[in-house]
Amino acid sequence: MSTGIRDCLPPVRDPRKPNVRLPRGRSTPMCTCSSRVTRSPPGRGYNPPDSTLADLEHLHATLGVDRVVFTQPSIYGTDNSAILNAAAKLNTKMPNRARSVVAIALDIRDAELAALDAQGVRGVRLNTDNKGGMPMEMKDIPELAARIAPFGWHIEFLFAGKDIIELMPVFTALKIPMSIGHFAYQPATAGVGAPGFRALLELMRRGNTWMKISGANRVSATDLPPYDDVKPLAHALIEAAPERIMWGTDWPHPNKYVVNPNDGDLVDAFGDWVTDETMRRKIMVGTPAAFYRF
Repeated sequence: MSTGIRDCLPPVRDPRKPNVRLPRGRSTPMCTCSSRVTRSPPGRGYNPPDSTLADLEHLHATLGVDRVVFTQPSIYGTDNSAILNAAAKLNTKMPNRARSVVAIALDIRDAELAALDAQGVRGVRLNTDNKGGMPMEMKDIPELAARIAPFGWHIEFLFAGKDIIELMPVFTALKIPMSIGHFAYQPATAGVGAPGFRALLELMRRGNTWMKISGANRVSATDLPPYDDVKPLAHALIEAAPERIMWGTDWPHPNKYVVNPNDGDLVDAFGDWVTDETMRRKIMVGTPAAFYRF
């Protein structure tokens, strides 16, 4: 009997080496780890492919990446064991190699938060675009922010692009840092003058939002390289807040069903958007190192 939950595509297992050389030093992409765990909540939005730590390390070696921030996918709910175990293994091999952004419930104890902080957790993810097993609602944000503020954590949001204007009062009232990935799902075809993208620029200029210019394939018209239509969005965001822009792989690119990108193409797109070496290093190394406290 079908559950109606689809199997999403696996990532490209042998990505090509990008033409762009990443900044020297420890560049820091963000990715969503979808390694299999024993239990996935029945409310999940998709079935993940097998994506292992060995796959991730192969990706890093190919792209020339040193550090990673694991982001809890909605399919695991508040069971953060997959990403925490992966982070611990990488940090054992090389100290300060991995950090994590987790999902929690509001009844979590302060001692548990402290233990997560000691493991390198730096934030909590709220996913309303594909909620899956995540328990948090937007109404919970004030209480959540109060709970995690003493640890210097942030809230990472993933939401449908069309919702940004409705959510602006929530975002502007937030007293702790926030991050948004994938260009806030603002479609490249709408352009930088679209109301949703103008709202995003307003958030960036307010000084409390960090943006990951990740997932070019998710906002481009074609879902395939060279992602030229995404370049104006990247340029506008960098101009609005150059000190709060980060980049991410989005590996293993979950919740995709028709085509998945080659990570070498995504790196080359970033290199095309950002040609200045100083800015590349800021986005890839300096800003994430400070934000995630590597």
